Amino acid sequence: MANRLPLIILLWVVTDFYFYQTIKTLSGSPIYSWLYWLVDVLLIGFMLAAIFVRRGSRLQQSLITWLMGLMLFAFVPRLFSVPVLLIEDVIRLFRGFPPRAHWVSELTMTIAAVLSLIVLFGITRGRHFYRIRRETLSFPDLPEAFDGFTITQITDVHSGSFSNAAGVQKGLDLINAQHSDVILFTGDLVNNQATEMDPWIPAFAKLQAPMGKFSVLGNHDYGDYIRWESAEAKRANLAQLKQVHQKIGFRLLLDEAVTLQKDGQTIILLGVENWGKGGFHQYGDLSKATASVPDNAFKILLSHDPSHWEGVTLDHNKHIHLTLSGHTHGMQFGIELFGFKWSPIKYVYKQWAGLYKQKNRYLYVNRGFGFLGLKGRIGIWPEIAVITLKKSV
Repeated sequence: MANRLPLIILLWVVTDFYFYQTIKTLSGSPIYSWLYWLVDVLLIGFMLAAIFVRRGSRLQQSLITWLMGLMLFAFVPRLFSVPVLLIEDVIRLFRGFPPRAHWVSELTMTIAAVLSLIVLFGITRGRHFYRIRRETLSFPDLPEAFDGFTITQITDVHSGSFSNAAGVQKGLDLINAQHSDVILFTGDLVNNQATEMDPWIPAFAKLQAPMGKFSVLGNHDYGDYIRWESAEAKRANLAQLKQVHQKIGFRLLLDEAVTLQKDGQTIILLGVENWGKGGFHQYGDLSKATASVPDNAFKILLSHDPSHWEGVTLDHNKHIHLTLSGHTHGMQFGIELFGFKWSPIKYVYKQWAGLYKQKNRYLYVNRGFGFLGLKGRIGIWPEIAVITLKKSV
């Protein structure tokens, strides 16, 4: 991502000055110009404040939240409306650059206004605009007893970001309403500290699944992103978080396997600790988790970071039928309409949202239940995934 920063800055500056032409064309008063540039001044102020306050502090997190919201509110409408100005300039080039047409600037401003409303919805309501996403996957070697077996997967709760109890409860009610056989959670229960879950334990403990609830850790669960008084304090936090999983009724899988039985037949759930590329820790050990698992067993793996799939799982000597991941959040920003799917996170992760298949193995990347940094979601809505397993002929 760092090597793309110059391009991002260039895009910001170009769209900033380019969109300003619309303001100049339509405005008859300098006050609108002052207001336009005031946004940039505020953004620079938030950036400086976020840099110089204590790393990992609540104040820094709050500043980053506001900064991300303001940046998207300022940038997205400009980015998607500037092409109208660009087309106009191509036409003006062949006409000797006459003054800009008011109607084109009005169209540009209308597009920007509509996009601003979408961004505003995402920031204010998008964080709890839960979507149920369903997939049906067929396998020839699925045990017959598990034909029709249902999984509800959630991931990336990030409870430290929650502030709206009613909004969170809406999502939890939707999870229970699926009546799945199991509920699987694929990591990042908190942002940094186990105590972030304290207010939410009673609500999450009411999630129900007849064949159990299972979970793994994500990169944020280890407390790697804040300063601790001592290494012992950090270890104690992780131990406390593991107890939280017990309190909410989830069996935490730490590089281990568990057998699910139905009508005398079995499938295997595997869970590994976080394993990621790009500077993320690689704690997980899939070989350890599968050490005592028969080669011919049907296996479902919980692994927080989708980069683990291509990095380890696909070429592992044990065939993993289905891997469930999260981590990317779909960047909490993008477009998903009529089968078209795009987010800037696709330039970082090849598998970033939805279903993927290679070598007769599936990966499902959940877009996440919660949110982090940006206090909302724009276009990439919070997700509850329901996967049905079917036995194919």
